[in-house]
Amino acid sequence: MVSREDMGSWLEGSPGDDSRHSGSKLGLPAAGPGSMAPLGRRVLALMIDWLVCLLISNLAFGGHAMATLAVFAVENVLLVSTLGYTLGHRILGLQVRGLAGPGQMVGFVRGATRAVLLCLVLPAVVWDSDGRGMHDRAAGTVIVRL
Repeated sequence: MVSREDMGSWLEGSPGDDSRHSGSKLGLPAAGPGSMAPLGRRVLALMIDWLVCLLISNLAFGGHAMATLAVFAVENVLLVSTLGYTLGHRILGLQVRGLAGPGQMVGFVRGATRAVLLCLVLPAVVWDSDGRGMHDRAAGTVIVRL
């Protein structure tokens, strides 16, 4: 009898197809620097960023929810646009890159697009087959390991 493991999952591609990995359609390596950042690291980086923004919001704005979201948005726009990473990304060895190449800056327009969609939450939790959130897809960016 054929089992599920023999068939593979429709999300994984065909059985025995090792050439497909997260980020393969984007030309990213399977592992190491420049490879697609794993979901666990991305979520942990998001949690670190949110906690820092919550701390800033508590100190400066009394912890108002919209102030926390605004601080989070500003952090993302400024840091991703100029440096290519937020505080959480940096701590966990991640970087946001434009798809055109490793040395390309994200820039303000793509950084702002990404931040606005990230703050809306829904585009960030819907992924494509390579594991990129719709916010990254719309902005033309990808989160990779350093």
